[in-house]
Amino acid sequence: MQSTHNQIVSAIKKKGRGKIFFAKDFMLFGTNIAVRHALSRLCQDEFIVRLSMGIYLYPKNDEQIGILYPSIEDIAEAIAKREKARLIPTGAYALNALGLSTQVPMRVVFLTDGTPRVIKIGGKASIRFKKVVPKYLSFKGKLTTLVIFALKEIGKGNATDSDFQKIKEALSHETYATILHDAKLAPDWISEIMLKLSQNE
Repeated sequence: MQSTHNQIVSAIKKKGRGKIFFAKDFMLFGTNIAVRHALSRLCQDEFIVRLSMGIYLYPKNDEQIGILYPSIEDIAEAIAKREKARLIPTGAYALNALGLSTQVPMRVVFLTDGTPRVIKIGGKASIRFKKVVPKYLSFKGKLTTLVIFALKEIGKGNATDSDFQKIKEALSHETYATILHDAKLAPDWISEIMLKLSQNE
């Protein structure tokens, strides 16, 4: 029978480089202590990278850049997938994703129906999972959701013509049925903006 260490190495290699995984993924290979010792040793050997407590990366490497780290969204989605939870990005993240801000947020908030918690990534970045009522997770479109939370972050009456142009471009990639569905779930002033910009297409 293979050791806990060897079984974990084999399982990680099968996942392939660039994949995020969790300590709990390997609990069938040994005791909790044995698994954590094996993962700690693999981190020391630079075979894997510890992203946060219990969360690891089998990294891809670039000759010039070095380790290619996943985005905060990739990490959040991996956690949500494991928990079978839904995620909605908010605030500064939505602004950046739509090109309405060049600032890359280091502290990202996601609304979820999963476990509420804060996960620290590295020394500065963090992901906060905030539990909300199902209504806020009923949006159908990824882009419409980003638009709604970006406009909430900007605030009523504060969007510029440039903002509207970028929002219009984003909405052009969603079906009108999706826009209509999600607009009904948004505050009235945001709904009016979405419908006006989409009808102008």
